[in-house]
Amino acid sequence: MRARQADVAREAGVSPRTVSNVINGYPHIRPETVARVQAAIEKLNYIPNRAARNLRTGKIGIIGLAVPELNLPYFADLATKITTAAEARGFTILIDITEGKAERERLIAGGLRPHAIDGLILSPLRLRAREVEEASDGTPLVLLGEWSEPSGNHAYVGIDNIAAAGVATQHLIELGRQRIAAIGTVLGREGGTASQRYEGYRQAMTAAGLPVRQESVRKFDRIQGALAMERLLEDESPPDAVFCFNDLVAVGALAVLRQHGLTVPDDVALIGWDDIPEVAYSWPPISSIRVDADQIAANSVELIIDQLAGIRPDELHRTVGYSLIARESTVGAKAAAEA
Repeated sequence: MRARQADVAREAGVSPRTVSNVINGYPHIRPETVARVQAAIEKLNYIPNRAARNLRTGKIGIIGLAVPELNLPYFADLATKITTAAEARGFTILIDITEGKAERERLIAGGLRPHAIDGLILSPLRLRAREVEEASDGTPLVLLGEWSEPSGNHAYVGIDNIAAAGVATQHLIELGRQRIAAIGTVLGREGGTASQRYEGYRQAMTAAGLPVRQESVRKFDRIQGALAMERLLEDESPPDAVFCFNDLVAVGALAVLRQHGLTVPDDVALIGWDDIPEVAYSWPPISSIRVDADQIAANSVELIIDQLAGIRPDELHRTVGYSLIARESTVGAKAAAEA
């Protein structure tokens, strides 16, 4: 027999109203109470009566998620984590793909889609925060990405790209590399994550008194990484280290280095960004900047639910953490094994 809300309340040792409050994402509920209710829901396989909840709250229980593409491992993983975080709060995620096109980002931000949503989590590549605001139809909104100046009017979750890129570059500098190139600024796209990663790289190189050398790509993929690496190797003084703004770019660059008979990291050290599973199984394994995607997901969903509850969070703009994962492609096999 299908479990009822009263059954969940009895299992969790709380009142039915508390169960309802947890399902509807109301704030000011003790974390341990939320955990007990969620555990009871999972144990009893309780499915809330969404139709009744919609009539009562005026909400349909769906949050939209718009990302540039899902064939990039980072966005696929992030979408999974956001879906999990939303389900834990009683919401379903509806995913849309923008393909990084300004008109599609504007269309989605404006609500001109054939479906209704309670809120929108948007990762724009083309539109600035101000442009998203101008297009928005007033639906609760969270912006993902690393704008240089996050909007004061909409919630935002991201990381400090400049600082993280500086950490990646400094890692190579401290290993004694002198000719460090960067691959990843995107042709035809100003601002956004790639530009900020380049700025972090440039600042670290300038502070160390080293020359800056960068190669642009048309998109973040293996082919573009390979082509950029080929161009770098044609230089009279090819790099002894490369910082790639994306792991797929790093995988493409690594393939070219091996094709040219170069040893990584002895001849050329290599570091990427995102720490996708593929880089841990490359040969050699590729060092990378790991972004805390779990925190991006949790904060994004929380900020949407706060807006739905009429709450303006103390921190409307949230910056999550990152870490440098050093593997053989920069530190060598011995150091990586000892780490």
